[in-house]
Amino acid sequence: MTSTLLKPAEVEHKWIVIDAEGVVIGRLASYIAKRLRGKHRLDYTPHVDCGDHIVVINAEKAVFTGSKLSDKIYYRHTGYPGGIKSTTAGKVLSGRFPERAVELAVKRMLPRESSLARRQFSKLRVYAGVDHPHEAQSPQKVDFGALNTKNMKVG
Repeated sequence: MTSTLLKPAEVEHKWIVIDAEGVVIGRLASYIAKRLRGKHRLDYTPHVDCGDHIVVINAEKAVFTGSKLSDKIYYRHTGYPGGIKSTTAGKVLSGRFPERAVELAVKRMLPRESSLARRQFSKLRVYAGVDHPHEAQSPQKVDFGALNTKNMKVG
């Protein structure tokens, strides 16, 4: 039995819209990373970009479980000595760019320092509100919250 390996010209990329309202960010990021890499496909090829284009709307309404809003800390470095900066997940979600919480969660689930991972991550588009400019691609809507009861935060 032989394995089938895709060539980049043979790949058909789909467009998917996911509404993140009330959805747990970690579970959503895991689902998105799997779809971006193409691991949901039967003809998955590790060295070929065979994933889908993902559009996430309502990213500002995504939720963390437990006390992650105050305990989860995002670090960044300015490049200068002693220039480490930190912020909490609650400040990121209520700040100027709430979509960064979803983007960081997905980016950290993809392989590190790889040109393939950068190409796959560039197919993710996250928007804080309901509107997005990708209606021309006629994306499929995926109801992520209905896939599993644990995907939605209750209460």
